[in-house]
Amino acid sequence: MEAIKETNFSFAGQTGFYKGKVRDVYYFNDKIAVVATDRISAFDVVLPRAIPYKGQVLNQIASINLSATADIVPNWVIATPDPNVTIGHNCEPYKVEMVIRGYLAGHAWREYKAGKRSVCGVTLPDGLRENDKLPEPIITPTTKADAGHDEDISREEILAKGLVSEEDYLKLERYTQALFARGTALAAAQGLILVDTKYEFGKYAGEVYLIDEIHTPDSSRYFYSEGYAERQQKNEPQRQLSKEFVRQWLIENGFQGKDGQIIPEMTDEVVAGISGRYIELYEVFTGKPFVKQDYDNALARIEEHLTENIFSAKDYNI
Repeated sequence: MEAIKETNFSFAGQTGFYKGKVRDVYYFNDKIAVVATDRISAFDVVLPRAIPYKGQVLNQIASINLSATADIVPNWVIATPDPNVTIGHNCEPYKVEMVIRGYLAGHAWREYKAGKRSVCGVTLPDGLRENDKLPEPIITPTTKADAGHDEDISREEILAKGLVSEEDYLKLERYTQALFARGTALAAAQGLILVDTKYEFGKYAGEVYLIDEIHTPDSSRYFYSEGYAERQQKNEPQRQLSKEFVRQWLIENGFQGKDGQIIPEMTDEVVAGISGRYIELYEVFTGKPFVKQDYDNALARIEEHLTENIFSAKDYNI
């Protein structure tokens, strides 16, 4: 099964390179070119097989949502010259990720189920069930680790450690709440519930910018609206579109990213199933059929589109 697992380009004028869990980032002084590969990670571990079309899905959904929220907060994007490529401003990232939750699911549910009633300094009431809607959306930040696992952190700890100034952190909170409200509305229009998501921010030219991707299946969790209430009432699992099903598959096969654990075999059937879920989310979210890019000469296509656009992007004054 063909997929883009990595890139190894070398461009004239390139000033740096960074290989993330999913993205390959090429630096050109104050601009960056980000290639969304088909790599997939879970529990902060890159899994051994890439997922066909995953990078294209992430890049295109992120592009749609960044455009749809640009009136709320400026973002890093300058151009999207290829289904797998975004060119943008090289922002200085904050060392925290702003996670916001409207429902009790995923990591927060696992913590709650273990008996914890405080997540990142936010107190939760007793009596909640998995996937229940919270009284109001809560912000549960995490650290942004250069390596290893991100860790839960409270607002008070962020300010005490000087990770973000109080003035900037209050901005991040306001932007996070406004972005989540917009994302919730966009999802609802397509029959989806935005359950939880994360936003990353940075600074460029002294201003706070939204960076990275937003409202994608890697950064967000979605439920189908239809039947949500009935499934909750019957205590049944929710129909969801997110990467959580990958985490659940790993958990069921004895892997949570802990020392000594072995990643289960990713068969062709497993890989195809994950790919199908990503494409399903794209089509449900956008209401449009997904157009699969040809993997023949995919790397050459990406390199060509990036080369053609990075130098014109460097001249944009926006």
